[in-house]
Amino acid sequence: MAIEVITFGCRLNTVESEVMRRKAAEAGLDDAVLVNTCAVTGEAVRQARQAIRRARRQNPEARIVVTGCAAQTQPGLFADMAEVDLVVGNADKLSEAAYAAIPDFGVAASEKVRVNDIMAVRDTAPHLVDGFEGRTRAFVQVQNGCDHRCTFCIIPYGRGNSRSVPMGDVVGQVRRLVENGYREVVLTGVDLTSYGSDLPGTPRLGRLTRAILREVPELSRLRISSIDSVEVDADLMAAIAEEARLMPHMHLSLQHGDDLILKRMKRRHLRADAIRFCDEARRLRPDMVFGADLIAGFPTETEAAFANELAIVADCGLTHLHVFPYSARPGTPAARMPQLDRGLIKDRAGQLRAVGDAALRRHLEAEIGRHHLVLVEKTGLGRTEQFTLTEIDRGEAGDIVPAVVTGHTERTLISKAA
Repeated sequence: MAIEVITFGCRLNTVESEVMRRKAAEAGLDDAVLVNTCAVTGEAVRQARQAIRRARRQNPEARIVVTGCAAQTQPGLFADMAEVDLVVGNADKLSEAAYAAIPDFGVAASEKVRVNDIMAVRDTAPHLVDGFEGRTRAFVQVQNGCDHRCTFCIIPYGRGNSRSVPMGDVVGQVRRLVENGYREVVLTGVDLTSYGSDLPGTPRLGRLTRAILREVPELSRLRISSIDSVEVDADLMAAIAEEARLMPHMHLSLQHGDDLILKRMKRRHLRADAIRFCDEARRLRPDMVFGADLIAGFPTETEAAFANELAIVADCGLTHLHVFPYSARPGTPAARMPQLDRGLIKDRAGQLRAVGDAALRRHLEAEIGRHHLVLVEKTGLGRTEQFTLTEIDRGEAGDIVPAVVTGHTERTLISKAA
């Protein structure tokens, strides 16, 4: 085998995995498995450990390198695994040097760990990625880290403080990807709407978005990943209204729909702020569709608070939900709050997913008869401008096909090429 990369978590990890693959190859590493972990939930950590054990069974002679947010925050947990040869921190995983000298098999756990202080990192280098293996859309990292300290979140300790990639470097990366045949580019970051606060002149995400669309006219579609709606700037709102190539889909980092829980989470918005943003964005772009992250069973969540969370799905008009059963992360303030019963958390997550499934079905039904430009991901399957998955009867991977929606399944549209 050559180099296998196993990726967990966010789109930013997807970008970084491609860089890791290249840097490891440049370092001369061969016959290796790189595991890029996520620390958002305890389940994500469990799945990473399970994947590591499976990788060792399948590749007994391979070197296994573990990195990512879980490796940064819990390096000892992975170093203690007999299957692991090296643990690399988030600050170094994109460096060729990190893969240049891997310890011999069987070394002590302490010799496996190469994890530095992530809070000391000040820059985010523009890592140029020519393409993404097996993908029809490309992801561009524009920001990393987070200056906020939500009480449930371990990610700032895995990613460090917020830092941005200069605008010119981002535009150059987008242009390069378009030249390599990508029709759609997705901007990614840990706290995307904090983009530019550390750059000269403090450009905001909206200014970056408009610069990309202006400077790379050949780009067919630009998509923005998860945002914090309370931080959205006027330029981004203008882009939503005026830029047809900016896709009408926003994924919102809401986390909850109850004001008291939002305060205990140390979020920066109230439910009225989220509703107001969705109403205004939909007024500017009537075909806008929203997804959202929502946590079920946060400590102290009462029945009334959970009812408010269920209601935010309809109040914001959400369509694509990412539901997380609350998972206490060691070292976070929320882990020290009064916890709910795990069975109750699981039940509430199920209820929230059911509400999300019903919202998705309503969206699918409303799409019948509408015309879309579908980006084909693989033969027979693609996504509309609103990121809704659709079966389609024509087109190869990477094609953008005009189509009309003729029906739907439980979770996807059915479209016929027009």
